[in-house]
Amino acid sequence: MSQVHTPQPAFHDPSLVAARTELLRVLRTFLPDDAVLAQEEELRPYECDALSAYRQLPLLVVLPRTLEEVRRIMRLCHERDIPVVARGAGTGVSGGALPHAEGVLLSLARFNRILDIDRSGRTARVQPGVRNLAISEAAAPLGLYYAPDPSSQIACTIGGNVAENSGGVHCLKYGLTVHNVLAVKLVTVDGELIEIGGQVLDAPGYDLLALLIGSEGMLGVVVEVTIRLLPVPEQAQVVLAAYDDVEKGGQAVGDIIAAGIIPAGLEMMDGPAIAATEAFVHAGYPTDAAAILLCEVDGSEQEVAEHTAQVRELLLASGATEVRTARDNQERLRFWQGRKAAFPAMGQLAPDYYCMDGTIPRRRLPEVLRRTTELAEEYGLPVVNVFHAGDGNLHPLILYDANKPGELERTEELGGKILELCVEVGGTITGEHGVGIEKIRQMCFQFTKEELEQFMAVKRAFDPKGLLNPGKGVPTPRRCSEYRELPSRAPDREHRHDHR
Repeated sequence: MSQVHTPQPAFHDPSLVAARTELLRVLRTFLPDDAVLAQEEELRPYECDALSAYRQLPLLVVLPRTLEEVRRIMRLCHERDIPVVARGAGTGVSGGALPHAEGVLLSLARFNRILDIDRSGRTARVQPGVRNLAISEAAAPLGLYYAPDPSSQIACTIGGNVAENSGGVHCLKYGLTVHNVLAVKLVTVDGELIEIGGQVLDAPGYDLLALLIGSEGMLGVVVEVTIRLLPVPEQAQVVLAAYDDVEKGGQAVGDIIAAGIIPAGLEMMDGPAIAATEAFVHAGYPTDAAAILLCEVDGSEQEVAEHTAQVRELLLASGATEVRTARDNQERLRFWQGRKAAFPAMGQLAPDYYCMDGTIPRRRLPEVLRRTTELAEEYGLPVVNVFHAGDGNLHPLILYDANKPGELERTEELGGKILELCVEVGGTITGEHGVGIEKIRQMCFQFTKEELEQFMAVKRAFDPKGLLNPGKGVPTPRRCSEYRELPSRAPDREHRHDHR
């Protein structure tokens, strides 16, 4: 990508050279040489996450291996007022792991051990650098698995999942990360180790665990996670429905939920996404469809048989032009492989794409799809729709070319309009990608000044100096005042909080 948001590099700033040199000297007194990266070419791989529209070199990168090393790093940075940005695998798409030009990037990639799997208790203790998919692979011989499955599960880490409260195609029935984490060990900004949560159903005190999950590394550094494992379902089946109209598919989502069926996964893709994905992975999708819906039900053999029959009837009644049941488990997995490969498949359609992440009430899905199409036409930019239809979590992909002057900026503005549309209909600006730096302006749209001040109060309680992942998640009052002065930005209060 040739045109990106790259702040002026501080790496060679003379005013920082002395401080950087001294910090490097102290770090190397307790860290191995390979645990500190200081050369510019070593830092380049860490300059952005998967949202590469924003790039920034950190002052230094540290890769600790032990808990004590993490604590010493945090104490050192706290004493010297040095910002710290924690990073997992870098698969995030909101700029949440964007480095700070005057700070340390703390990589937890070497915290990659599964510490324990408790078969009888159906739990696992893992370090934050463990890949999401690796947990299910390790638990499979015991008949267990970890339910949240982001599309990037082959690479993303559990620490990053906790930071962003990640979901996945099966989050409709089994919940997001917050519903599957029992406890975390956290290193505070000043190097203290605390444990929050536990294996009992209701821990005493405030529910700080829910507060930490999704806090995007702004309240502490997660060094261990205890997660809930589930038994592998006896059987699972996928039904694929094709539609000649996207809105019909959106209506079918509500029909299935209204019938009392909670699928394990309920995903939707529009025509351009279908064509690109089919060319990329050959999942067997009907390329002449305007939209497809993937509905998976799981459970006992009898339950799956009954729900599959009901789903087929509902899909046909909703106007599906074709309804297809996976012939075997191999085809079922191929259907899901296509859905999870949808994002990388977009590379066939445009040099760049901008992935949005908003959530809306399911009943407003047809309306939002229609209005998104209207916005795309207004801005002259194609939008491809791939989303977790069951829980209303949308992922519109805006296709653009960063080589064309001004196109990235127009793309960002369109993305902001789509997120604000989500808020207007009673939804929110994020479902699983977090706010990071990408959506920080839309926080001003969704929340009032007083609400944002309460968020900042929580931040100050954990991080009084504001050293943990600064500039992310919660906007400053000045940024919001500037954003709200722009035309057509202030939504009606009633609309912003209609979360029905």
